[in-house]
Amino acid sequence: MLLVTGATGQLGKGIVQFLEQKNKLSEVAVLVRDAAKANDLKEKGVTIRIGDYHQPELLNEALKGIDTVVLISSNDFNDRIGQHKNVVDAAVKNGVKHILYTGVSMNAIDTSPLKPFLGDHYETEAYIKASGIPYTFLLHSLYADVLPMFIGPNPVETGVFFAAGEGKVTFADRLDLAEAIANILISEGHINKTYRMTNTTAYSFQEVATYLSELSGKEVSYVSPTEKEFQEALEGMGLPTPIVQMSLGFAAGIKNNDFDTPFSDLQTILGRKPTDLKAYLQKTYFN
Repeated sequence: MLLVTGATGQLGKGIVQFLEQKNKLSEVAVLVRDAAKANDLKEKGVTIRIGDYHQPELLNEALKGIDTVVLISSNDFNDRIGQHKNVVDAAVKNGVKHILYTGVSMNAIDTSPLKPFLGDHYETEAYIKASGIPYTFLLHSLYADVLPMFIGPNPVETGVFFAAGEGKVTFADRLDLAEAIANILISEGHINKTYRMTNTTAYSFQEVATYLSELSGKEVSYVSPTEKEFQEALEGMGLPTPIVQMSLGFAAGIKNNDFDTPFSDLQTILGRKPTDLKAYLQKTYFN
């Protein structure tokens, strides 16, 4: 039996949808905190397990009879490494035979301004290796899906205002990542492998603005403010301090080219080219 964690989130939901297309749902269980949010999956024959990364006793019960766990990294930054350790510990206790973990593809975490936010991914990988459970590490680039958070819901009118300088990112469509993970789950040869799940091309925010211009027929500008100007703009929107700090960190990391990591692993696993940035912008802003 296969368990997908975070199954009511976008990535987890996508993985289950692609497994459904491959007629594999009878072999799938999902970990959710609220069973009511998974009624649609239950109706399709998916086994529902109740659990929370913060509660080891629930995880121990939820992982009984599970052979493979897809551990989708927590989006709760409150002791994220502790949450992940709880899942791994429960996997060890229940004799899980394979863990797939969604980490991050970066150039050098130790010199990155994002280490305080993303360093726990690397700690999680080390903990999984030390557990002795066979693993597959799925190192994701930034989702293209974060772009609306970075540049807003209507960048054609507002322009692209983000302090990323000339930094580039191998943005990957989250649906492509979900499909690739489903492909891995139904095939062999992935034990103790690490895949860099990124786009094959890295894109700058100037290119984002250029594509938006081409798609809209309007001139869309890109402005990369100083860090101070960017912080003042974010604070002027009334955003909470933790969100401001995280936004500053991601902008600085991108400017540092932390996510300029083009690899072909995602393309190979998909058996096709990943969705390119222009196509993603088309479906997100113009459909």
